Amino acid sequence: MTRRFTDTSPILSANLVLRSHAPGAAASAGLGDLPSWKLSDLYPSAASDEFKNALAKADVDSKAFEARWKGKLELAAGKTGDQGLGAAVREFEALEDLMGRIASFAGLTYFSDTSDPANGKLYGDVQSKLTDMASHLLFFSLEMNRIDDAVIDAALQNDTLAAHYKPWIIDLRLDKPYQLDDRIEQLFLEKSMTGAGAFNRLFDETMAALKFTIDGEDLPLEVTLSMLQDADPDTRRKAAEALTATFKANLRTFTLITNTLAKDKEISDRWRGFEDIADSRHLANRVEREVVDALAAAVTEAYPRLSHRYYAMKAKWLGMEQMNFWDRNAPLPETPNALIPWDEAKETVLSAYGAFDSGMAEIARKFFDGGWIDAPVRPGKAPGAFAHPTVPSAHPYVLVNYMGKPRDVMTLAHELGHGVHQVLAGEQGALMASTPLTLAETASVFGEMLTFRALLDKTRDKRERKAMLAQKVEDMINTVVRQIAFYEFERKIHTARKDGELTADAIGELWLSVQAESLGPAIKISEGYETYWTYIPHFIHSPFYVYAYAFGDCLVNSLYAVYQNAETGFQEKYFALLKAGGTKHHSELLAPFGLDATDPSFWAQGLSMLEGLIDELEALDNQA
Repeated sequence: MTRRFTDTSPILSANLVLRSHAPGAAASAGLGDLPSWKLSDLYPSAASDEFKNALAKADVDSKAFEARWKGKLELAAGKTGDQGLGAAVREFEALEDLMGRIASFAGLTYFSDTSDPANGKLYGDVQSKLTDMASHLLFFSLEMNRIDDAVIDAALQNDTLAAHYKPWIIDLRLDKPYQLDDRIEQLFLEKSMTGAGAFNRLFDETMAALKFTIDGEDLPLEVTLSMLQDADPDTRRKAAEALTATFKANLRTFTLITNTLAKDKEISDRWRGFEDIADSRHLANRVEREVVDALAAAVTEAYPRLSHRYYAMKAKWLGMEQMNFWDRNAPLPETPNALIPWDEAKETVLSAYGAFDSGMAEIARKFFDGGWIDAPVRPGKAPGAFAHPTVPSAHPYVLVNYMGKPRDVMTLAHELGHGVHQVLAGEQGALMASTPLTLAETASVFGEMLTFRALLDKTRDKRERKAMLAQKVEDMINTVVRQIAFYEFERKIHTARKDGELTADAIGELWLSVQAESLGPAIKISEGYETYWTYIPHFIHSPFYVYAYAFGDCLVNSLYAVYQNAETGFQEKYFALLKAGGTKHHSELLAPFGLDATDPSFWAQGLSMLEGLIDELEALDNQA
């Protein structure tokens, strides 16, 4: 399988990342018939002949590929047709699709119920087998990058098939300066499943098994987190205390995982020659360090105008001088308490998508009609939400933990945006469909914005409008401010880890330092909150991933402003962006909209929408 230097597991792609900042509600009754996905679209079962035959074929084909092409790629670069470099890439892509399908089936089965030992065994066994197969393919990208630029340029001109894969080949060669000797690369690959991959799995299984006791009842993480959004202050307090108690009881495990993965990354970065601790992520995202630094600086500078200002307003609305940390996502008194049934959530999202473009709604509808969504909360199921692209020969899958709150509807809109993006980008094939994480959040956040705007436009009651605006502001703060604070926390962790192993207390102090800075004086950070870094999956699965959320939110804010002012043609340009997958740089994709992420004013423009919503809330408050 194609591997980036930031991969932590040969099973899961970088696009399968748990979305943890928008938990659902704490009830399931009255929601209607919640769908579970049909993984049989991939394979009938792990015991089926189809799955066993696929594993056997992948094993045979990977060895045959190595025998045919290893040591011969430079020679192939001078040929065309079935003997040319393009033919080799096409065979490699077919293997990527086959192995990706197998990996997706094992991974999605595992995340359906991580507490089932059979699922854990399937996940581990498949991971091991795919790693063995990948060792036969590892030579391909390494050898490709040893071919002289002039020879590659000639192949791209003379070989029509190679020219088709030009974006992937050019993209691959960006990794060249950080490439190691073949034997070292193979060692890194084979040890990944007993190193970083093993600690990823330990985190997932530990987190899925955690129980949080409230009034004598043991609850899973997702339900307990959702109680932080309860209207009753006492319920929120109890949930926070339960989270703290369980996180503290497991602190040694999470501290070990964090230390191990940070050290593992430091070793890899040092061997490869990355200068900055986040450079490997920037390379994988195909974004310049300066662009991310400008984003982080713009958001950090805006903390007082955004989160500090909003939380001070919210404390006043809740009748508090200062909110407890567990009150941060509390609903306003104006917030409706009724649960939103699944069918209503479905119609809300589809109608919002359809108002933008009927084709977008048609793709999203396939997820509901085809069994591509897993919605119920159940023991052992992965918390949060994600959209997994699987492979172009199949279709994406969406996981949510739906419990009927407005935020759950927004999460559904978000993940379906990913799904639509993945369907459209699938046209590029297994090698070029994957979108860099900075742009992977575009369609998801845009889908959220469409849904929010559709609901807001229908709301005439001032109190309801205030509640909706407040919820959107909080979601945007969670997406922009909170994620940049997460990014700064990771930077502090990985920097400090270079000087030695970190204690749980040291990690907690770093966590509190960034949280206090980002949340501001209106939030009281009391004892217990120092453990809340433990449950964030992004830190484990994809180090430094989190800035992609802020990148995507600011990008979509700017895009949406273009959409509002565009007379015609926006939809066509927007779909062209999504269909491009990983074939174009962000500068190329944004140029048709007149946007440039390297321009510092770009980030100010994106943040201005959030500031404008806070202005609107303040105006509504003054009218009351």
